[in-house]
Amino acid sequence: MVEIKKILFPVDFTTSSTKVLPYVKYMAEKLAATIHIIHVVRGPEEFSGFEMGAAWYASFEGEILKGAEQAMTNFLEDNMTGIDAVESSIKLGDAVEQILKEADNIGADLIIIGTHGRKGLEKIMFGSVAEGVVKRAECPVMTVNPHKTGK
Repeated sequence: MVEIKKILFPVDFTTSSTKVLPYVKYMAEKLAATIHIIHVVRGPEEFSGFEMGAAWYASFEGEILKGAEQAMTNFLEDNMTGIDAVESSIKLGDAVEQILKEADNIGADLIIIGTHGRKGLEKIMFGSVAEGVVKRAECPVMTVNPHKTGK
């Protein structure tokens, strides 16, 4: 028997995340599942090929993480009030790696992820997070194209 009690929802705090959110809430409600929200801040290794590189990043890492924590607080306050079964985390590093690691750590039964958080040059440079998660996840992954939700 299939039982889904833990849903992992990676967010990037763009409108894409809020467009995917109704699907996450619906699934969590219907399945009586806990929602685990994760945001991954790209680590210094992602910037090593750029002019300022990892040394520049390291000097701002604390501020970047603090900003991500505030963005998560705002996201939860704006979108998750009244929902008790919600947990959140901020991770540092490669988005795909950290999402997969978190899925394993919490024992996720399902990952729900938006397919189009980034566009254009940024997508080419950093790749598709959703694609990497779909290809490597140990649990089922539901993808939602936020630009096709009609919301």
